[in-house]
Amino acid sequence: MAVPKDLGLRAELLTAKHAAFIKNFAESTSNFEYFATEHFRMSGVYWGLTAMCLVGHLEDMDEDEIVSWVLQSQHENGGFGGSPRHDSHLLYTLSALQILALYEKLHLIDTEKVISYVAGLQQPDGSFSGDEWGEIDTRFTYCALLCCALLQRQEAVDSVQAARYIASCRNFDGGFGARPGMESHSGQVFTCVGALALADSLHLLDRDLLCWWLCERQTETGGLNGRPEKREDVCYSWWCLSALSILGRLHWISQDALTRYILFCQDEEEGGISDHPEDMADVFHTFFGIAGLSLMGYPGLERIDPTFALPVRVVRKLRPAKSAPIST
Repeated sequence: MAVPKDLGLRAELLTAKHAAFIKNFAESTSNFEYFATEHFRMSGVYWGLTAMCLVGHLEDMDEDEIVSWVLQSQHENGGFGGSPRHDSHLLYTLSALQILALYEKLHLIDTEKVISYVAGLQQPDGSFSGDEWGEIDTRFTYCALLCCALLQRQEAVDSVQAARYIASCRNFDGGFGARPGMESHSGQVFTCVGALALADSLHLLDRDLLCWWLCERQTETGGLNGRPEKREDVCYSWWCLSALSILGRLHWISQDALTRYILFCQDEEEGGISDHPEDMADVFHTFFGIAGLSLMGYPGLERIDPTFALPVRVVRKLRPAKSAPIST
């Protein structure tokens, strides 16, 4: 669908409506979606809270209830599940730490237990499995390194070997896949660039080649896609832009066109942002749309750190000397 020149009510970010949408979603605990998303709710809570923080409405959420729920989701092995009834996984362990970082509550956890869990998932080739069942994916390397960075325990894992594994997943087009030899994808590119940034190993990628591949993800609608010949989707406003920002090439895409695309995907009646114009809004795309706008310096939004995927303000409190620069 072409983006019209006149966006009507969507010409501006509907901040109050998006905050109300997220709060309403969080409080709707009896509908189908609530039960269907239980297994990855930790990440959903992270998306919603970070979006609320970026638009200045974090105080609308019940901090005590959320922090208590996060702590209940930690298991004896030190990892966190998608919810209290689900097994530990690196994805949800990272989301749990990011939530606690937002609320400045990382001191409430046993750091050594979490670090032991994360370090125990590293494989001899430097990769990380997501949980005890052994699935390998470059996403998990990023999750592991970021967990260690948030807890300021980078020495607990072999970052050099982890970076070498990431480098082995680099393709001829400059992009990265989930494992060696797998197709380049914008989501994997974000995690690989983020992991290399955390490991101080960005020299292992071809900056210009990769950034050309990323800026070619912009379609005539202004939106970004995940792979060549695929449809644009609001979530890639984060996956692509975060990597371009880390690499200092954010100006290689048309930010005005992307901003218009994201705004056109807003629901001007109920709030929230969808994957494509006129689709149903959800918290996932609401967060990634707002995060993409934040990276581009949209007025009124807190700035988000492209590596830590948290507000810059939060990262600077945790790591005053290590916050990644925001490129424009």
